[in-house]
Amino acid sequence: MVSEIRLFVEQEFHQKAQQYSAVLSSRGVKVNLEIIEKLNARFLRFHPDLALCVDESGLWLCANGMKMQPDWKAEVPRLKRSSLKSEMIARACNLGEKPSLIDATAGLGHDSLLMAHLGADVSLVERHPILFTLLEDTKNHAETDPFLSSVIARIHLVFSDSADYLIQQAEQNKIVDVVYLDPMFPQRDQNQQAIKKQAQVKKQMQLLHMLLPEDGEMDLGDNLLILAQKVAKRVVVKRPRLAVYLADQQPNHQWQGDACRFDAYFQQHLVE
Repeated sequence: MVSEIRLFVEQEFHQKAQQYSAVLSSRGVKVNLEIIEKLNARFLRFHPDLALCVDESGLWLCANGMKMQPDWKAEVPRLKRSSLKSEMIARACNLGEKPSLIDATAGLGHDSLLMAHLGADVSLVERHPILFTLLEDTKNHAETDPFLSSVIARIHLVFSDSADYLIQQAEQNKIVDVVYLDPMFPQRDQNQQAIKKQAQVKKQMQLLHMLLPEDGEMDLGDNLLILAQKVAKRVVVKRPRLAVYLADQQPNHQWQGDACRFDAYFQQHLVE
């Protein structure tokens, strides 16, 4: 996991950058703050290594001439088009019942945002200090948006390792309606062939994969399914359409789409 990172900022936003630096430092990340003359596309091209930068829009992850942040405001058009009937994730997670839900594989938080919009009360769990800080920043910005403010009120960020968090929930005998899992690196299909990524991965995901390298450490999945089944009435796993089952467990029900599917595991003994 990244324990040290450079942060680029123009003089105008130096104070804001110092605030981010202090937060990251409190979470175990050493930040080397560098004041630069101009933060633009040319500068980013000439500084391709993974870094952070700060501007008027807040904190960004940058590398290879690109920068990204989990921009929840950009998701508003999608949220406005969505409905309980049109979204497969809504049926899989039974969002019509306004469930208590743990998203144990946070990513950029877009699925959590959609599920909160459709009625879920979401605990969004992330252990990586940089990604968590990016999510925290975008959540703070989204709270000022008139459309998103009521949605954001149903999202609670949890800075924790997901496995540790689920174990803690089980030890405290806390039961939730749904645990949602979307492992970042599903590795093999049902024929044991490596799953091909899209030819051009979105830049957000390119940078996220650089931050969270596929080295096994961040490839959560099988162990989380087992832990989630101890605390959730329903565990929902988002998978590429041909991916193998997590922990080799056949689900109780599936919702199939063109590119992905949702596997659901029901724990009848936890249902009230």
